[in-house]
Parts: sequence; C-alpha cells; structure tokens
Amino acid sequence: MTRAGALLLLCAALVLIVGGKCDDICQALRDSINLFISGSHDTYIEQVEKYNKTSDVPETADTLKSCADKSLTAEDKQDALSALEKDITRKVETHTLCKNIITKN
Repeated sequence: MTRAGALLLLCAALVLIVGGKCDDICQALRDSINLFISGSHDTYIEQVEKYNKTSDVPETADTLKSCADKSLTAEDKQDALSALEKDITRKVETHTLCKNIITKN
C-alpha cells in the first residue's frame, strides 16, 4: 500500500471516531491514531463505540480496520505514524476547540 493510501485510511478512521464528545476530542484524536495504525482490531472498535452509538459507524469502522490490517505492512504503519506524529499533534493542539479545552484544564 502506498503512503497516500495509508493516510487516506487513517483519515477515514479519524472521522469515525471523533463524532461524539467534544470535551475528549483532542485526546481521542491522539489515541485513535495509535489504535487505528498499531492497535488491535477489538481495541479500535471499542474506541469507536465509545464515541459513536449509531450502529452504522462501528460497522463501518470494523470494515475499515479489517481492510487496514490486511493491507498495511509494518513499514506502512511506521511511515504513517512518523509522518503524522508531529503534524497531528501540532494541528490538534493549535485547533481553536482544543486550545480552549487545554486552557480550561
């Protein structure tokens, strides 16, 4: 799988996870990146269900995670984590919603 493909799968996974509790969105983004790329299938689905109660969302997440687990090599996973680690952290922490939450804590 190409790096672009890996990033596309990751973005799709993030959309599924962050649909719920706004208070936890910053931490949810950080956690979901690691869970989607390197976590177990069951752990990732539990995380999705934590933030999304609609049955269609966990079903889609299940399909997406299965596809990623079958398609991504260890090198693909490491490349995706390396490419996203700094950029995602910076963007999440500077996002207006997250800045407000971080300031409150």
